[in-house]
Parts: sequence; C-alpha cells; structure tokens
Amino acid sequence: MEWILASASPRRKELLAEILPEFEIIPSQADENMEGTYSPKILVKMLATRKAFEVANQPENEGKFVLGSDTVVAYRGEVLGKPKDEADAFRMLKMLSGKKHAVYTGVCILVCKDGKVGHETKFAKTDVYFNELSDEWIWNYIRSGSPMDKAGAYGIQDGGLVKKIKGSYSNVVGLPVELCKKMIKKINSRKNAFDAYLPLSLWGK
Repeated sequence: MEWILASASPRRKELLAEILPEFEIIPSQADENMEGTYSPKILVKMLATRKAFEVANQPENEGKFVLGSDTVVAYRGEVLGKPKDEADAFRMLKMLSGKKHAVYTGVCILVCKDGKVGHETKFAKTDVYFNELSDEWIWNYIRSGSPMDKAGAYGIQDGGLVKKIKGSYSNVVGLPVELCKKMIKKINSRKNAFDAYLPLSLWGK
C-alpha cells in the first residue's frame, strides 16, 4: 500500500512519520480560496479534501492513499489562516493575547482508482489559552519570521505564547496524530484496503 502526504509542511512530515513508516511527499497545488462562509470544522474538512483530491487525481497517483490536511485558528467567529503580512500577523497575535481560541485541523484520506473516489474526512479541535503578550514581544516574534507561514500567526512549538491547552498538542502543530492513527489503522486492518474502502463508502460512517 502506497501513501502520499499532500503537504510541504515539515511539521506535518515529522508528525506523520511517527505513525506511518513510509510515504511520499507531493505538496498539493489546490486552490485554498473558498467562496462563502463556513464554520471552522466544515472549512478545514473541505480544504483537506480538496488538497487530497488534487494530488490523488493525478494519473501517476492512481490507487495511492493520499492524506490531505488543513489547519485554521478560530476566535469569536473569525477564522484565522496564515497572515498576509507582518501587520496582519500583529493584528492576530494582539487579538489572541491573553484569550482562549480554538484550533481546527481537517484530515482527509482519499484514493482514486478506475474512475472512482473513496475518502474519509474528519477533524480535530483543540482549545488554546494564550499568555498576555506585550507589543514588544509580538514584534520581536514577528521579526523572527516564524509566524508568517502558520495559521493564526504562531507556532505552539515556538514557546512563550501558550499558557495551556485542552486537547491534542499535535493538532495545534498541524496534524492530529491520534486521529490520523485511527484513520490509517482502519484502512490497514483490511485485507484489500482499496476494494474494502470504496464499497463501505466511508463518507462519515
């Protein structure tokens, strides 16, 4: 059984390697712009599925299991993705300072074969409580460059930001290992993973 991680994120690569011995990395080129308004859990599931399908639908990847993922930060109804620039990063971090927010990550495992598509898509949520951050601390952090490629303009692994969390730590990093392990185990437990995957139609079942 061949696996592909549809992400260029080194953090997701490291996390997936904890539970999957071998996989190929093919970053998804899917359009991440979504029209309309969606709840965080629906948004990350849709984007994870879109990313996985873009890679799985390539002819050379037929029959391979592709894992796509997407992470967002949600605070008081606003969904925070990656900051557009330093000013946007400051806005996000200032807004989250001293407050509780939620991190959602969608995970989709998808396979295409013989013109058919089988997939399962789930999400994980973690509540994150921030320390009080001074303007000086925020700007020093932004100048380090670390926030610019991360949802919510921060990485929990960077230190100094988070007081405590409730839920999966790896979910905040970018890939909920516990959830992925369950999804992968479900597939690996079948004698013929692909043939068993499609007929059962794992669309939420």
